[in-house]
Amino acid sequence: MAEMTIKKRPKNLDLTTIRLPLPGKVSILHRVSGVGLFLCFPLLLWLFSASLNSAESFATFKAVFATLPAKVILAGLIWAFVHHFCAGIRFLLLDLHVGIEKEAARKSAAVVFAVSIPLTLILWGILL
Repeated sequence: MAEMTIKKRPKNLDLTTIRLPLPGKVSILHRVSGVGLFLCFPLLLWLFSASLNSAESFATFKAVFATLPAKVILAGLIWAFVHHFCAGIRFLLLDLHVGIEKEAARKSAAVVFAVSIPLTLILWGILL
């Protein structure tokens, strides 16, 4: 039986020194935003349901969401939704083999940020 030779590859386990390309950052942020939305969705449904119970509960929730910490959390959720949506469209196109070349993938990752950041700011201005 022939012996297998194992190549010694360099391993970099220091996460602070790894420089991800832009498509890698989009991918990681897509996952992070998806997890955040998934974890917060039941809470948002409960808050929405509870706010519809009575006028008093709606007034209570309105007062709570007028505070700065609640606005920051809502702003983060808005960003998570918009980024996840834009990056999701990019990944659907990649699944259809559209823009899988290296340069096209870099450009589409830049487009995700170029669209999602201004769209998030617009929605923040409208909703908050």
